[in-house]
Amino acid sequence: MIATISRKGYFSAAHRLYNSHWTYQKNIEIFGKCAHLNYHGHNYEYIVSITGEIDSETGFVFNLQKLKHILYDEIEILFDHKNINLDIKEFTSINPTIENIVIFMWNQINKKISTNLNLKVTLYETKNNFVEYDGKF
Repeated sequence: MIATISRKGYFSAAHRLYNSHWTYQKNIEIFGKCAHLNYHGHNYEYIVSITGEIDSETGFVFNLQKLKHILYDEIEILFDHKNINLDIKEFTSINPTIENIVIFMWNQINKKISTNLNLKVTLYETKNNFVEYDGKF
């Protein structure tokens, strides 16, 4: 039997959307207020879902306590109360859009779970703006 388990998490972080190959004016035209020099912040919410076979011995797809620790170690410590552009080395050269952040998160979590499990991460930047990534494509 196949099932999906999910866990929510939260972090607050600042970022700035900016393409260093463009002028400041072009960045403002494309990214609007998100390109302002002094950064801006969000209270992010995310949902991590793992789909797989239910283990006959444990009854688990994946141990939720273990998932809690993975999310704390791989996501929350890294992102919470940080400036994504300045404090996370991978984003010194990658624009920290919600799309790029969710892919990074997916990669951080995926390396900690079994390859026979399917992972999906949904990241809410605001209550109305969110992105999902499942590693496909």
